[in-house]
Amino acid sequence: MFDHLEIRVLPRGPRYAPQLRFRVNGEDVVEPAVGPGGCGPFSDDVFPADRPSPLRAGGQPHRVQLGQPECTGGCCGYLSAVVQRSENVVLWSDWLVPADAARPLEYAFDADQYDAELTRIEADPWWRRKA
Repeated sequence: MFDHLEIRVLPRGPRYAPQLRFRVNGEDVVEPAVGPGGCGPFSDDVFPADRPSPLRAGGQPHRVQLGQPECTGGCCGYLSAVVQRSENVVLWSDWLVPADAARPLEYAFDADQYDAELTRIEADPWWRRKA
């Protein structure tokens, strides 16, 4: 059985540009690791207008930053995972977490559902429009 990914774009706030939250099987992956004052990655960094998203999984594994604590990732570390595709499965594994944070599970997504979720977010980049 595969895990299920849902990506939410949070609106611009007083301190942050629009950011992403990742839910796997209905549970937030970011906040438990970075704390309530932390943030997910900025939408424009993960879904840039001029190149493919680093969340796009190919045959070559690569590390993607998925969050940071309120004190910034440079202080306590970032939440990141290695993203890779193996046939019809996209894996998130080899987690690095901020100091004293619980390490998320390894996740295995159906590649079609995973790609469809990324495409859904890319189809309406409302966060790029100025308020």
